[in-house]
Amino acid sequence: MSTIKLISPVDGSVHAERAIVPLEDARACVARARAAQTAWAARPLQTRIDLVMGGIEALEGMNAEIVPELAWQMGRPVRYGGEMGGVRERAAYMAQIAADALADDVIEDSDSVSRVLAREPHGVVFVIAPWNYPFLTAVNTVVPALIAGNAVVLKHASQTLLAGERLAQALHAGGVPQDVFQNLVLDHATTEALIRERAFGFVNFTGSVGGGQAIEHAAAGSFTGLGLELGGKDPGYVREDADLDAAVDGLMDGAMFNSGQCCCGIERIYVHESLYDAFVDKAVDWVKAQRLGNPLEPETTMGPMAHVRFATTVRGQIDEALATGARALIDPALFPADDGGAYLAPQILVDVDHSMRVMREESFGPVVGIMPVRDDAQAVSLMNDSPYGLTASIWTRDATAARHIGAQLDCGTILMNRCDYLDPALCWSGCKDTGRGAALSKLGYLALTRSKSYHLKKV
Repeated sequence: MSTIKLISPVDGSVHAERAIVPLEDARACVARARAAQTAWAARPLQTRIDLVMGGIEALEGMNAEIVPELAWQMGRPVRYGGEMGGVRERAAYMAQIAADALADDVIEDSDSVSRVLAREPHGVVFVIAPWNYPFLTAVNTVVPALIAGNAVVLKHASQTLLAGERLAQALHAGGVPQDVFQNLVLDHATTEALIRERAFGFVNFTGSVGGGQAIEHAAAGSFTGLGLELGGKDPGYVREDADLDAAVDGLMDGAMFNSGQCCCGIERIYVHESLYDAFVDKAVDWVKAQRLGNPLEPETTMGPMAHVRFATTVRGQIDEALATGARALIDPALFPADDGGAYLAPQILVDVDHSMRVMREESFGPVVGIMPVRDDAQAVSLMNDSPYGLTASIWTRDATAARHIGAQLDCGTILMNRCDYLDPALCWSGCKDTGRGAALSKLGYLALTRSKSYHLKKV
């Protein structure tokens, strides 16, 4: 029987191994989900909300075990305490707005006619979740999909197999029926075959551009709805009126937290020329204060990247940049845990430009390039010079200017004086190679349901 092995970045060991569900068995699982969905959708909305939130409460109760599991699976230091604060915030908000977001829109209810726009679930929603924030990213879709009356099949990343199991364990403990939420270990071929066969009413994927393209290809001609959050190269811009210390702390944390493995992490920074030297000096001091090491040790602030191959990609980008004129400001010797494998020292690059891969292609690691700019116009031009468009961060004391700059940027979210943050009340979306679709907010419920119109003429 074929299996998937989870290789821990902590020590290179096989931390978990699971059997891959064969295609025929996967089809049977989806059929059970489809059969169970009708009864689930018929339950009162508040009942579904209570059962899903009961599952979230059960998940929170597992956090003491989950935090070290995450360290072993993908390298995040235990000092940060896991993801449950964000999980609770997002789940609670989506539960709070469900009644309003899913309510009928009554256009007319007169003696002659009733005209209503209604929402109903797609049926079975397929969630393909990533490893970098294995609970936060999954609940973005899992929670509202279940609340809206869908059944959910989850395929979690091979790097975080245990996270999918925890989600299933928790939701079932909360009272969500086992067939309504299923966690399946699937390979790429089975995943694509199920999508191609129109097994699902909606597919949500968070991952690479290549992965999104494979899913679009599998879904071609099936008319299956897709939500795709793909790559990112999110910029930060420090205007001349910015609070310098706040900008350094925020942007460097945005670049280095989780070893740079954040969907909306900061990958390139543009600083007004009047602040550039001071910003760079403070950024270097910020990075030098980090500690790279075993994520299970409480003093570690940066753990390994999730896999050796991810670190290899980042090292290649850095080496190519240095070979074409960039300067590295961090001596790797300051981070002796850098072993040439998954453990990678953080790096700041200057004298960079957009001819370098490190400023164009997604790095998804602890490296950031910093460039000076003369004004807002140049910053906007450089920020838009990217195939991606998820978030952009503007550091300024002038909200009007931030709104004006934001209107010129090709991305899904504009953040002022913060970065690497997701507000569940606002739509999470992107453009260009970052993908398409909407998660969270009221618009997230629209994506996870379909419209149905009623024109009832009274005679």
